[in-house]
Amino acid sequence: MATRVERLAEQALKLSGESRAQLADLLVESLDASDLGHVEQLWVSEAMRRRDQVRSGQVKPIPGEEALRKARSALEE
Repeated sequence: MATRVERLAEQALKLSGESRAQLADLLVESLDASDLGHVEQLWVSEAMRRRDQVRSGQVKPIPGEEALRKARSALEE
């Protein structure tokens, strides 16, 4: 049986790219760094850095399904 988070993720992946980006922004910005450990703080910083790169046009995002397909393919090699 899928967990609540897995069901939410499945629904989120069905959203448009713009909607997924907005949701990611909301989730990242909702994290309180003081409640996180060092490693988690680093991940939040990395997520924000990557978000800013996409917003500035420095990096072009690819659809999640394509990214997963590429990752699975690389693991099969």
